[in-house]
Amino acid sequence: MKQIMIVEDDIALREELKLLLEHHGYTVIILKDFSNTLQTMLQTPVDLILLDINIPNTNGEYLLREYRKTSTTPVLMVTSRNNEMDELISMSYGADDYITKPYNPQILMLRIEAVLKRFQKETSILNYRHVRLNLSKGSLETDALEVPLSKNEQKIFHYLLMHVGTIVTREEIMRYLWDTEEFIDDNTLTVNMNRLRNRLSEVGLKDVIETRRGQGYILL
Repeated sequence: MKQIMIVEDDIALREELKLLLEHHGYTVIILKDFSNTLQTMLQTPVDLILLDINIPNTNGEYLLREYRKTSTTPVLMVTSRNNEMDELISMSYGADDYITKPYNPQILMLRIEAVLKRFQKETSILNYRHVRLNLSKGSLETDALEVPLSKNEQKIFHYLLMHVGTIVTREEIMRYLWDTEEFIDDNTLTVNMNRLRNRLSEVGLKDVIETRRGQGYILL
């Protein structure tokens, strides 16, 4: 299920939003402590953020601008101020959509669904050097070649790509692969990693995954 964070200081409204979102099948995280809002937003993995403009100790437009410096997670701005300037500023700072209170719950849900679909489509292809990882097709692509990946090979490369330049442990990768159909143990991970390296070599990416003894792997 998609996970949505609500950044809203109105207790009654955020509880109503929580019930509405859960009724439509979303998992909901409510931010209740606004002492370090930006850090909490950055450190909490979610699929979308509902961000109110009027936030204690700061404001939503500032949070959005700072959040966009490091995160591409969709943000839908929510405000009680029917002000075109607020909408213009929010969109220029990177908001994916904007809705004014009081809003029609069904319109809000349609906007959330539209933003999530648009974001999923935009992120279905990830670039690394001269190669594209096509998540929807499960393949590595260059301008002249397409190499299919198994489900586990794709997920391993995707995980390494999300942490490029950073060492990830074997345990972290196995936890990430836990929901795959094939059971993953230490030996299975080694086999899949070797196969992935062979696939990468086929598209000209030889030796881009290094094994760091006693630590894990790193995508250079």
